[in-house]
Amino acid sequence: MPPPLAPLRGWRYHIPEQGGTAVICGGLDIGGTKIEARLFDAALDTVATHRVPTPRDSADAFFDALAGQVGWLQAQAGAPDLPVGIAMTGVVEPDSGIAQTANLPISGQPMQDRLVARLGRRLPVMNDSMALAFSEANGGAAEGSDAAVGLILGTGVAAGLCIAGAPAPRYGGIAVEIGHAGMPARALARHGLPLWPCGCGREGCVETYVAGPGLTRLAQHAGLGPLTALQVVAAGAATEPVLAMWADLAAECLEMLQMTIDPRVVVLGGGLSQMPGVAQRLTDALPARLMPGVPAPAIRVARFGDASGVRGAALLARRIAEGVLPWTP
Repeated sequence: MPPPLAPLRGWRYHIPEQGGTAVICGGLDIGGTKIEARLFDAALDTVATHRVPTPRDSADAFFDALAGQVGWLQAQAGAPDLPVGIAMTGVVEPDSGIAQTANLPISGQPMQDRLVARLGRRLPVMNDSMALAFSEANGGAAEGSDAAVGLILGTGVAAGLCIAGAPAPRYGGIAVEIGHAGMPARALARHGLPLWPCGCGREGCVETYVAGPGLTRLAQHAGLGPLTALQVVAAGAATEPVLAMWADLAAECLEMLQMTIDPRVVVLGGGLSQMPGVAQRLTDALPARLMPGVPAPAIRVARFGDASGVRGAALLARRIAEGVLPWTP
């Protein structure tokens, strides 16, 4: 584990003393295929986990499954008032409370109204990339950073932002949607790449080149055939030019983050973050993309791995219960 960043000037929230009482909390990691419940102890170490398939056909079935997972956490903890947070793909609009997500059967649903009707209580909900950033800014690879970005490189590309260890407020709920910013024309020209269509309905989005399926497209463009992202990574010298092109394009994404947010650290999550040496590869590629004199952020892999997002959601629920952070949708 890299050493924590030295504390910077600026506000950081105060964590109240717990008087030796174990403060346990739970989180739900909701994706397109599974709803994972994870119980954490006072040190935010995992105590128990339980997975069920994500219902895809109806919102009613989805909230039934979610309620079942909350009940499992409460039973495991022996605490009906257990703080429980949710990390999920998509967003909940801060003003309306409406969920918007492409991979779950709840788009257009009033998230908190449905939770209250089914559970009798509200649960804080975080976009998974925001949850990653929050987790890693509190005891993880971004500890001590006044501005930390969590960057998910997986099936898609998304990022979250924490300021002084707390989730950054967002006007419309969007969590630094860098994946749907346009890849700069200079980068496409540099590699002779076309505008590829994106699932959002537009063309040339960053994630069409930098996400896992984008790595497959880059290999096909280079004439290497229909390789999966895992095969590209595992092929060694034969695919090194493709990986170098991918790193250069990912560095354009990092440069956008640096020019707009100026984080001190970027923490990588998602499937591609498991690529051997990925943090060093991106660290080496980034200086060529930055304007002269612009400092590069530290680039690190998430300390808590696949569990980091659900850990962040559980931590948010605990901080709200403690009165340290205000309620957010």
